[in-house]
Amino acid sequence: MEPTKAQQEANNDKLRDKSVGAIEQSNTASDELDIDAILAGDKPAFEQLVIQESPRLFRVIVRILNDDDEAQSILQETFLQAYQRIHTFRRESKLTTWLYAIGINLARATLRKSRRLSSLEDQDVERLQPSFSRGMFVDSPVEWDPGRMADLSDRKRIVRKAIEKLAPDYKAIVILRDMEEYSTEEVAKMLGISSGAVRVRLHRARQALRELLNPHFKKEAART
Repeated sequence: MEPTKAQQEANNDKLRDKSVGAIEQSNTASDELDIDAILAGDKPAFEQLVIQESPRLFRVIVRILNDDDEAQSILQETFLQAYQRIHTFRRESKLTTWLYAIGINLARATLRKSRRLSSLEDQDVERLQPSFSRGMFVDSPVEWDPGRMADLSDRKRIVRKAIEKLAPDYKAIVILRDMEEYSTEEVAKMLGISSGAVRVRLHRARQALRELLNPHFKKEAART
């Protein structure tokens, strides 16, 4: 019997989560990178960068694209471009930040080109922002209960589908700040925008996600 779509998605999540251990190990080895050698075009040094950063970079890209095969292709293109453009790195940020900027931009460009995203564009995100009248909420926001959501077996699937509905720029912000837990400053450098723009987009993306997820919270609250 072939697995259901939900089972397949769960299996994919498990495969992706296996990279966590490799990511943690790679973080401990971050000081071992020879930046000078990499900038000088030393292939073994660059190979160390590939080995160290591939697991986490792949996870970031696959979360943006939600397609393992395409993410693998983008990952390879990222390192190829990084190697070809290594002379353009000016040490104005971490080398890994510069590397991730290449991969994230390639992933976002792929999304826009293929239009494999739902109808949520800027105007839709605007529509999902809270409404005010005389300084007060028009509608009382539904209270979020992380503990209750953690008990739902399909929580990851629900949240992932909601994130999938965001436009690429908002989706990237949520993935980098809330899922990968990069700092605001790091995300700003990766995306080539100001820290203030990161904060604004993240706030708007979170508000949009809240509205998209509210129906699930209401259903769960009704059961208790």
